Amino acid sequence: SAGLGSVIIDSQPLSVAVLAAVLFGEKLGPAAVGGLLLGVVGLLLVEAPPEVLHGLLTSGDLGASLGSMLSGMQPGLGGLSESGEFWMLLAAQSMALGTVMVRYVIRHADAVYATGYHMVIGGLVLLLAAMQDDPGAMQHTASALTGNDLAILSYVSILGGAASYGLFFYNASVKGNLTALSSLTFLTPVFAVLAGWLTLGETLTPTQLVGAAVTLGSVSLINARPKA
Repeated sequence: SAGLGSVIIDSQPLSVAVLAAVLFGEKLGPAAVGGLLLGVVGLLLVEAPPEVLHGLLTSGDLGASLGSMLSGMQPGLGGLSESGEFWMLLAAQSMALGTVMVRYVIRHADAVYATGYHMVIGGLVLLLAAMQDDPGAMQHTASALTGNDLAILSYVSILGGAASYGLFFYNASVKGNLTALSSLTFLTPVFAVLAGWLTLGETLTPTQLVGAAVTLGSVSLINARPKA
């Protein structure tokens, strides 16, 4: 399910909070802890399919509701490898680990410089995997690109990729609360649904609007400075 996968990958601030507490001794107050949990609730409201939310409200059984989304997964390691949710969970943990590790990376290299290298290396790995899966994919895709396609790719690569990740990891490298910074990723689906509404004419449901408000509130709680 794309909905469950989105919730999984956007909830990586929870992992960052645990790693930052273990490695750097970051402490979260009750409001920040509540904000993290509230952020996951907001993600569910924005991204989860209606049938899952209906199951939660009517049965109160989170396991059964989410289980219905995973019912097609085959048991065993083979089933895990074929599960999109499993790979998104690994991606979320990788992003969380990378967010924390940047504090160690900057001892040897500039944060933005290192970000550029990890994007180039990651891109090469993906390119090799794509070429192995379909040797002619790159040539076919390149020949079919239009000017509009190139403009979109440029935006995604420069602003959505290099600039945004460079800025994120630079801020993660300087002194500050990693959990508070990472909590901003809770806002990703909020901006996504708003962009879909503005540019694609997609409809925002009342549940999504409530979820967006809950998510904004959660980020505010996590980033609020405790009173002296």
